Amino acid sequence: MRILVTGAGGFVGRHLLAELAERYPDATLLAPPSEALDITDAAALDSAIARMQPQACIHLAGIAAVSDARADPARAWRVNLHGTLHLARAILRHAPSCRLVHASSADIYGASFRAGVALDERAPAAPLNVYGSTKAAADLALGAMAQEGLRVVRLRPFNHTGPGQSDRFVVPAFARQVMRIAAGLQDPVLAVGDLSPLRDFIDVRDVCAAYAACLRPDLDIAPGTILNIASGQPRRIGDVLQSLMDLAGVAARVETTGHLLRAADIPFAAGHADAARALLGWTPSIPFSLTLADVIAEWRVRVHAA
Repeated sequence: MRILVTGAGGFVGRHLLAELAERYPDATLLAPPSEALDITDAAALDSAIARMQPQACIHLAGIAAVSDARADPARAWRVNLHGTLHLARAILRHAPSCRLVHASSADIYGASFRAGVALDERAPAAPLNVYGSTKAAADLALGAMAQEGLRVVRLRPFNHTGPGQSDRFVVPAFARQVMRIAAGLQDPVLAVGDLSPLRDFIDVRDVCAAYAACLRPDLDIAPGTILNIASGQPRRIGDVLQSLMDLAGVAARVETTGHLLRAADIPFAAGHADAARALLGWTPSIPFSLTLADVIAEWRVRVHAA
């Protein structure tokens, strides 16, 4: 099996390559760097797919941070929507039997979370920001292309974190500050946004296990299938921060900072992953306490190396 991974050099991609190598040791992993597989260049991407002839593709490449999408909306649309469509069309044209596993996002549910309950895949897409809108558009477009023969599976992971994630995301942003305080490099004051929202956090390695499970040769999965990837357990952002401080043995004052607050934030976001459990036999296996411990351990090294 020839498995193409787009965005393989990113946070999720590095964990995914390790998961794929362990689960499918006889597979050929195609993981070109982003500069060699620019999904926004339709002609070059078309030629690359024709040459590589992937039998499976896990599509991770994209603008992943809400802040990055907000800062450059045109680029977010160009990459997240049009780049995804370029890839899907090239696969349909040159490798129509290829199974495409698309990394969508639970962020597309947006305002649907205001119901205050954990959502399943039937919840309407109602994005509240540029990032969510671009991901929703790509998700819906791929669903339509499934009717044209695209063998696509759409996975909607909830908030995932773990070692290697950029500090543009909340857990490593907290961990970086906590470890700088522990090292005496920062006053014992933590700059934070709103700590009251509840989020469904999951370890990136569990997310990668779900992506990899979609490639099982024995798996009969209908084109266009949507699967939430979630823990089902909402956690208060402030409690996550406290857990990181406890792991590091740090006490600090917490100060809310205006630029870290989101204008359209929602108080509760969690998901049901019963469909993934039934179809893939997947459940999260990594305790969140271990996820946080691994993030703290990484930032301990990074802070001391800086």
